[in-house]
Amino acid sequence: MSNIEDSFQNMNINGGANAGRGGKKGYVPPHARRQQQDGGASPARNFDNSYSNGGGYGGGYNNGGFNRGYSSGGAFGGYNNRRGGRGGFNRNGGSGGRFQSADQGRFVDGKHVPGQANANVEIELFGAADDPKFQSSGINFDNYDDIPVEASGDGVPEPIDSFTAPPLEELLLENIKKARFTKPTPVQKYSVPIVAAGRDLMACAQTGSGKTGGFLFPILSESFLNGPSEVPEPTTQFSRRKAYPTALVLAPTRELVSQIYDEAKKFTYRSWVRPTVVYGGSDIRSQIQDIQRGCDLLVATPGRLNDLLERGVISLRNIKYLVLDEADRMLDMGFEPQIRHIVQECDMPPVEERQTLMFSATFPTDIQMLARDFLKDYIFLSVGKVGSTSENITQKVLYVEDDEKRSVLLDILSADENGLTLIFVETKRMADALSDFLINTNFPATSIHGDRTQNERERALEYFRSGKAPILVATAVAARGLDIPNVTHVINYDLPTDIDDYVHRIGRTGRAGNTGVATAFLNRGNKNVVKDLIDILSEANQEVPQFLNTIARESSGGRGGRGGRGGRNNNTRDFRRQPGFNNGGGSFGGYGGGYNNGGASYGNSFGGAYGNQSTRGAGGAGGAFSSYQSSSYGNPSSSANSWW
Repeated sequence: MSNIEDSFQNMNINGGANAGRGGKKGYVPPHARRQQQDGGASPARNFDNSYSNGGGYGGGYNNGGFNRGYSSGGAFGGYNNRRGGRGGFNRNGGSGGRFQSADQGRFVDGKHVPGQANANVEIELFGAADDPKFQSSGINFDNYDDIPVEASGDGVPEPIDSFTAPPLEELLLENIKKARFTKPTPVQKYSVPIVAAGRDLMACAQTGSGKTGGFLFPILSESFLNGPSEVPEPTTQFSRRKAYPTALVLAPTRELVSQIYDEAKKFTYRSWVRPTVVYGGSDIRSQIQDIQRGCDLLVATPGRLNDLLERGVISLRNIKYLVLDEADRMLDMGFEPQIRHIVQECDMPPVEERQTLMFSATFPTDIQMLARDFLKDYIFLSVGKVGSTSENITQKVLYVEDDEKRSVLLDILSADENGLTLIFVETKRMADALSDFLINTNFPATSIHGDRTQNERERALEYFRSGKAPILVATAVAARGLDIPNVTHVINYDLPTDIDDYVHRIGRTGRAGNTGVATAFLNRGNKNVVKDLIDILSEANQEVPQFLNTIARESSGGRGGRGGRGGRNNNTRDFRRQPGFNNGGGSFGGYGGGYNNGGASYGNSFGGAYGNQSTRGAGGAGGAFSSYQSSSYGNPSSSANSWW
């Protein structure tokens, strides 16, 4: 027994010079070895300068939740007196549970206090001055000066001519300059004062016209100036972990919400606003953890947001700003019930107590009427050739039979020397088959569609953006809103059945004042879109091939144009200014048969229910809502489900 006691007495965990037998160092526990190497001093838990400028590990509890935030001095765990701990919310509003990095701003005593500048973060967000991937998202601002703008509604505010403070907040103005935005685009000139005036907005602008900045700039500016909203007193441990964002941006595709989130990170740099993105096809647990770290601006797809609302992770009671990007597709392709649930059946403030902004390249008349349920006294903004295509895009239509498409495609790709080429097909199977064919013929290509996993989609887009695979074969999932620089050629291998989809597809080139080429393969199987295609070409001063007029005459006996949407002209204007419009009551309906186009009545809806219209259009410039029924309109279809 005495031998064991002697052994313990000889052990020295500090490893002194005489420790152990024969002067050898004694046993040192793992947790003490670092101390020994540093001379016995407790090491500081230092992080890189984006998180801490030094300081010890603080710890401590706050409001019943473990404090995981960084203090303003950079010490890990130091509570900065304005943010809640992990799972908790402070009494001054804002989301709790965030990692408060040194470059994270605060809102103190009614004032916005920006965070510290961080050179590494700025390079990551804004790039170097000569980095072509960060050139203002590809915007050529000088080409915007002569674009016409039409704003309709009561009391339209005067547009701005430059980025100044005011009306924009100082920090936002700095971030805009870092992103190399030199002057506002037409949609931004109007959206900034419209949002500042507290008005709702429906903005219809050509693709690539700066719509993302059109809603981010005014929303962030107002948020920076006004600070976070009060949050309710937590009643349970679970309620402490709930996030209360003040701005919500909904978009139809995973790729588009990711793109909006990337832009939001730039313009919220050094501010108190923390952006967060959620979408389907990715691990929901990691997204929940990200939300609980702080969520002031939420960018989401409708399906995943509904899932998180059902789980009680998010509350919408503090929403001040609701944005629907690519609104026409979300309301037209299966998302309408989900959006209605989010906006009207959860705890979001009613339309009178929030601002709602809708953006898209096309707004058909029926979608405008549907959107009225989500807007109040709104301003309709028409920018340039609204619902149409840019003259910066050279459009070519080739008559190609189905069995000749691959051969013609190879000829076109062989002639393309520089830039990226985006090829659109109608089916997922065709996307994979065509990309495999191109690879086998020594053209580096990849594909993207709804059946690919999120990681595969992100990898494909990264290869395409970087030029590793300069040819991307895609279904409609990539057609909406994506801003990919240097896309010089868009090929519609399969023409869509809806002309609005054609507009959105070819808008992937000629972005924001730059130039591009769009080629379409057409045969008599596409005769249902020929008339609208002729209108599009004529509007953009493009050559109309003779065979298009021939096919149009052959199909003149069929139903006209877009069927349920009343022709191209109704995509370009505020339908409230159309002759015969009656601003009657009722949800969707109640128009009293007032609106009439081509002999097809838009009125006589029953009890305000959308669908089951009493008349059906029979041709000419457009039918009424002939293809929609209340029992089926808006139910997510298999194609829509793949989007989120």
